[in-house]
Amino acid sequence: MSDMTDRSTDAADEDAASPGSDGATATNGEAAKPTLGVMRSFRRSIRRAAESSPLLPGRKGSKVTRGADAAGDEPGSRPPPSPSPSAGSPVPSPLKNIGSFFQRREDDEGEVTSPRGKPLKRSKTDPNMSASSDSFMRRSFRRSLKLGTKKDKDRGGRQEQLVPVSEGSREDRAEEQEAEAAEEEMEEVEEAYTLPELPHTPLSVMQISKLIDMEVLEEAHLNLLALRQELRHEMERCGDDSPIDLVKKEKDLNLLYGDLRKKVNAIVRDANSLPSRNKGLLVPVARIIQEEERRAGELGGLPDSWTEAWREAVGEGARAKVAGVHLEPKEQNASWLAVHLGLLGKAIVEDLEGVRRELRWSYPPSFRVFSTYVRSYHRVVGQHLKRLEQQVTELKDLYALLDWIINRYKSERIMGSPSLQPDMRDERSDLQLEGNFLQQLKEKYCCRVKVDMRSSLDRITELENEEFWMQSKPPEKEEELLVSPIHMDIWTKVKGNAVNSGQIDAELEQRVVASCLQELKLFPRRFEAELRRHCSALKPQAPWTEYQMTYINSFTALQQHMEGYLSACPGEVEDFRREVEWLSVRLMQGLEEQFKDDVKEFASHLYYHVAREYIGQLMKNNYSCKNRKHEKAAAKIRRQWAKLVEVFEDMVSSHKWLYPVGDDLSDIIGQKNKTDIKNHLEPVVKHYPDFSRKHLVAVLSFRGLMRGREHQLILQRFAELKKKPGGGSGDKSQVLFGDMQVTVNTDCLSNLTFSCLSDLLPDS
Repeated sequence: MSDMTDRSTDAADEDAASPGSDGATATNGEAAKPTLGVMRSFRRSIRRAAESSPLLPGRKGSKVTRGADAAGDEPGSRPPPSPSPSAGSPVPSPLKNIGSFFQRREDDEGEVTSPRGKPLKRSKTDPNMSASSDSFMRRSFRRSLKLGTKKDKDRGGRQEQLVPVSEGSREDRAEEQEAEAAEEEMEEVEEAYTLPELPHTPLSVMQISKLIDMEVLEEAHLNLLALRQELRHEMERCGDDSPIDLVKKEKDLNLLYGDLRKKVNAIVRDANSLPSRNKGLLVPVARIIQEEERRAGELGGLPDSWTEAWREAVGEGARAKVAGVHLEPKEQNASWLAVHLGLLGKAIVEDLEGVRRELRWSYPPSFRVFSTYVRSYHRVVGQHLKRLEQQVTELKDLYALLDWIINRYKSERIMGSPSLQPDMRDERSDLQLEGNFLQQLKEKYCCRVKVDMRSSLDRITELENEEFWMQSKPPEKEEELLVSPIHMDIWTKVKGNAVNSGQIDAELEQRVVASCLQELKLFPRRFEAELRRHCSALKPQAPWTEYQMTYINSFTALQQHMEGYLSACPGEVEDFRREVEWLSVRLMQGLEEQFKDDVKEFASHLYYHVAREYIGQLMKNNYSCKNRKHEKAAAKIRRQWAKLVEVFEDMVSSHKWLYPVGDDLSDIIGQKNKTDIKNHLEPVVKHYPDFSRKHLVAVLSFRGLMRGREHQLILQRFAELKKKPGGGSGDKSQVLFGDMQVTVNTDCLSNLTFSCLSDLLPDS
């Protein structure tokens, strides 16, 4: 009864102090009472703010409805979706209505019956405005927001009895444990809600500002809506002649709305960083956003979208989370970027796990909370990597960045994490990158590949100088051939770049190989210039000739390695081939200058040696063409032999009698029908009298014809040609096959002694 007496007295004070619709105070002759009544109501509103929430989900009435606006509203002044109170609804006095939200809780405190019919215990804590009670008041308020979920309705409105107790008590800890258990069974907030009745007379600007500061957001918002309504009515009465006080009131309203927007944004921004502080505030935040979107375009509200502002606040929270990931200076840790990207991925997963586990249950489904956070991270992380890329200069770091963007971000380590399923099933997992950032990053990577490739090639030249040229050390031999390991060093470097980039994507692999070949194209001329510069000061006994022969062999072998990239980069491979040919000619010219008069005899001997080595591979009799591969092998032999002939024609070789042997043997090997082989034996018998039966058997074996009737007929025809007058009438001094050994079960053509002939076998 004492509570009722206090409230009646306060109500009488408030009624006496209520301003009329035109802003004039009631004429009761007491000027001090209106201020006193408003302050009492405000204090009581603050004191009881924690005890009830007008925007709780699950309250009676699942539709979006509003309580009655101020008395005297005209029907046309309200938005169409907002129903008016039912006929006969009592209208409380203006200032009493200000604190009505909190008073409803106080009125029921004396004897409150839960849905199960059990009375709630009365709290022994005396709420007041002291600083020591603020934290408890807010915590109690936020706990109250957890009531009234959809699950409660599914259970027929039954709820567990809540017993408010003093802070720090055993019951308080038990309540927290119950709340934690309830969180495990959370459901989304219902889409529909009931807007409480607006105060007939809003609180003052300072009082509303205080409510916003104290995060009593729903009460502050209701008063802002009432203030907007009051302003609209007053402006309608004044028409175009708005007095200064209305202009000031509109400005105050805009400032208050700005403060509310900032508070809402701060709560949303820090929601996942400070879940225990802000989680309970998200429900009223969501309801404020819903109501403001419904009232968009009405007088007194903010012009921009509250939903968009909410999304921006979510993005700001994601941006703060990304900015907080540890990033070491690259001068202190060589793996600075790899470490940072690993921590960044972990932070993203943990944050989205928190959204999926907790935050989304504080919003209605229409907010699509998880999807909004995912998209925010796509955008924010993309912007972060854009800024991070400016610090990346080394190839390994560029690789790590590209691999993280293209592969790791959408892998099971981050966006594809099992802990984010099945919510990620309908979401895109790719980063939102600005413009052509990814292509620019790939281009930067390829440029860095070229820089590193050039550095490696220059280092190879330096090593050759240090290990051989400066010491006049003879080059090494491999199977009696002068050769340098530089071709393997370079090929390994190119192959490594290709394989690594291929693990990111095929397009990058092709661009990287092209970049390597573009840089490799410039290497033969640079190498030749350095060779001549260093070797010009060599001692007379320096093996200059051997060096030149060594690099002819080595660069020819390197060019053969690069042929493997012909299909991917035909233009670049062809350019490099021409440069290798140029280098070979230059080195041969050096040999010509050295030998002068003997150069022709040298070229002829060189050609004779190459021809014997090349044809001698067919005589090893260890490879047999199957499944019509002999046609492809014959074509390849013919093509390679033509190149050799072209080179030695340029060298003015006197051994022109060697020119036909490649075509003669290709004709025998490449015949589609084995019955036609015997008709193509005469040229080789005529051109090379020393071509014997054992050599023919070796050639037939290479073709894949080792026995049978046709094999015997071919040998018989060969014997007839050898016995025929004029058969084998060539120059007997021109010996090519005479002492050429025919072996069985020795090394195959894949292990050629002359490096430039390594691709004699068919491609397969």
